[in-house]
Amino acid sequence: MAQLLIVYHSRTGGSRRMAEAAYEAARGEVETVLKRAEDAGPEDLLAVDGYIFCAPENLAALSGQMKEFFDRCYYPVLGQIEGRPYAQMVCAGSDGENAARQCARIATGWRLKEVQKPLIICTHAQTPEAILAEKVIPEDQLEACRELGLAMGAGLMMGVF
Repeated sequence: MAQLLIVYHSRTGGSRRMAEAAYEAARGEVETVLKRAEDAGPEDLLAVDGYIFCAPENLAALSGQMKEFFDRCYYPVLGQIEGRPYAQMVCAGSDGENAARQCARIATGWRLKEVQKPLIICTHAQTPEAILAEKVIPEDQLEACRELGLAMGAGLMMGVF
């Protein structure tokens, strides 16, 4: 049976909620593992068939904890996961494009196959108070995360990737 790994980092809950929504939908299709970036390692990447990476944008970049996950795992799996499908989700305060670009660049180095454009959900948090506040992701945007999880799960199950 195909397996999907969802790796996420979240400080204020937005990315966690997005990852959980994708997980709930995907696990109906394939065996799905949901791991925080600080708990995931190379062995997790090697054990599955596809990935969803989910992180916040912090200071117009990929969050440090997610970057640290990639730093720890990059060389140990290099050349061993080529061609596997991935998608990504970004919880952004402004536009999220740079965080998505950074993740895509790492995935390109691993020779992963992007199966859809990044899903970026913008919270429009622009003040220190809003940035530090617990994030609430509207239901329609969580539904987009579920759709991504369902698509990844179904695609892995059918072998279309």
